[in-house]
Amino acid sequence: MSVKIACDFCYHNCLLSEGQLGLCKVRKNQEGKIVTIGYGQIVASAMDPIEKKPMYHLLPGAKTYSIALFGCNYSCLFCQNHTISQPEGPYYNTLFNGSYFNETSVEELIAAVVASKSPIVSYTYSDPIVWQDYMLEAARLAHSHNLLNCMVTNGSFSKKSLERVIDVIDAFNIDVKGDEHFYKKYCKGSLEPVLEGIEKIASTKNRVLEVTTLLIEDLQSLSEIKFLAKQLSERGVEVWHLSRFFPHYKMRDLKSTSEEFMIEAINIAKDAKINYVYAGNSFLENDYPTVCPTCKSILIKGHSYRGEAKSEAQKNIKGGRCFNCNGEIYGLFS
Repeated sequence: MSVKIACDFCYHNCLLSEGQLGLCKVRKNQEGKIVTIGYGQIVASAMDPIEKKPMYHLLPGAKTYSIALFGCNYSCLFCQNHTISQPEGPYYNTLFNGSYFNETSVEELIAAVVASKSPIVSYTYSDPIVWQDYMLEAARLAHSHNLLNCMVTNGSFSKKSLERVIDVIDAFNIDVKGDEHFYKKYCKGSLEPVLEGIEKIASTKNRVLEVTTLLIEDLQSLSEIKFLAKQLSERGVEVWHLSRFFPHYKMRDLKSTSEEFMIEAINIAKDAKINYVYAGNSFLENDYPTVCPTCKSILIKGHSYRGEAKSEAQKNIKGGRCFNCNGEIYGLFS
């Protein structure tokens, strides 16, 4: 009789028999050991503006070398990257036969990052929680080359995995989907482990945390946004991106979120005393600059992908402090 082994990469803590795959479909009990199917097989890579993650308080204007392996432990019906995160995507079966991707060693990856002259490696697009073994190996090597590591994730860590990850990841963007009902119905996930992870990261020194919520007007009420704002504020979140939904994946029948709903949600976030609130995928993006929470001076007028924010940050944020009142500004700017 085969012995079941637990995978501790996420809060599901899947208990797997020999040959069995976890809920993510990439973690497997193989000959008595949990392995990642497709380890090192990079399915997407690009040089991105760091603002695209979105990260506005991590070296504004910098470029980041972004990569993804396949997989996710959620099944969000509105997934923006379902082709590389969900098993029905075009690449999944290639992970088992090696017909599409060549394995990239972490040494090869970091050499490419160094050559690109990007100061940041971002683990993104799919969810690096399910391929965190590769991410952690790469992140440690990145640190030895004085590079920063950024993780864009749904944040559904197990307690053990968060302890591993928080030691080597410098910046996080965590996606908060909605309340518990929303998670269960539309994502096959849970809010509670995400909030636990956010609280831990927010209280850890020298870590930059930004949170993103996709606003789906047809499914979310303003009272739900108010609930989320309270939860995030109580856990010490400083930066919240509210992003406009457009029909996608299995939710193509829904309407796009209106700008009016965006404005109401942003006002709720500001009322909750979250210091830095931004609009994403919206005509409103330039209406919400980075402002000093103490004296209200405008520090960075806009966060486009063209890199203008770099010079503004260098001019207006000195040593992590406002040029006008010397108040502390959240993030890492140099």
